[in-house]
Amino acid sequence: MQSEIIFSVVIPVYNEEENIAELYRRLAAVMEKLGSYEIIFVDDGSKDRSWELIKEFHKKDPRIRGISFSRNFGHHIAITAGLDHAKGEAVILMDGDLQDPPEEIPRLYEKFTEGYDIVYGIRKERKDKITKKITSFIFWYILRRFSGVDMPRSQTMLRILSRRMVNVLKDMREYARFIHGMMAWAGFDVASVEVEHSQRLKGKSKYNIPRMFKLAFHGVTSFSTVPLKLAIYIGLISSFISLIVGLYFIYRKLFYNIPVLGYASIIVSLFFIGGIQLLMLGIFGEYLGRTYQEVQRRPLYILKEYIF
Repeated sequence: MQSEIIFSVVIPVYNEEENIAELYRRLAAVMEKLGSYEIIFVDDGSKDRSWELIKEFHKKDPRIRGISFSRNFGHHIAITAGLDHAKGEAVILMDGDLQDPPEEIPRLYEKFTEGYDIVYGIRKERKDKITKKITSFIFWYILRRFSGVDMPRSQTMLRILSRRMVNVLKDMREYARFIHGMMAWAGFDVASVEVEHSQRLKGKSKYNIPRMFKLAFHGVTSFSTVPLKLAIYIGLISSFISLIVGLYFIYRKLFYNIPVLGYASIIVSLFFIGGIQLLMLGIFGEYLGRTYQEVQRRPLYILKEYIF
């Protein structure tokens, strides 16, 4: 049976009380022109008044839905919860910081009507600090190079998904979630549209440099075994170098009677090899920890409150 709601807009929110009122105003003005819709705010354990504001929006407009987590479960888990509850035939994803203008949605939808299952918003020009631009470039390079799935570079969270794509994502219940990779892994027909990128209206980005690199590592280990194979390559290279160095010292001793000296070099070599071993053990531990989380079968998120 076809849903009466044509569009569902899913917006993860974490401490965005300064932005969501303006976001709601601009987004509602855009969606009114497109057709019947619902807006689902997913409060990811905010510490500010974000959830109170969402409830106020709902009282004024029943098309505003809200989901509140018992604690902070993470950006991609919040998106998953929104997808689980979205009823629309076309589902729009966007962040709550207004860096992706809602006014770009009609352009994405125009492309979507050509029959694509995902239409990505691609930034024309990133309006961020230079450090953010650099870390973002490194982030997407690592993901595209090592994750094993083809993800569009410079993509925003602003995108439109078909109901078919949403249903596939809902069937993927792994605990270690990287929503960008999951969408790319699913395949289907995709397209992209260049969109404007705005500076954050108020507040600070939740993705600092350590979190960006953590997310990149998370994305790679979620879709690729390259880090595990890295242990093999590093081991072979280290063994080969050690063999060459060993043969060199034997040659010096046998033919030139030069003794092998250097306490410091021996200690440095031991620490170097030990560091590599610990690095590889850490990578193995990461994959083992992922397996442990999956077999626990805990719920992806816990709802504290919801309004529909």
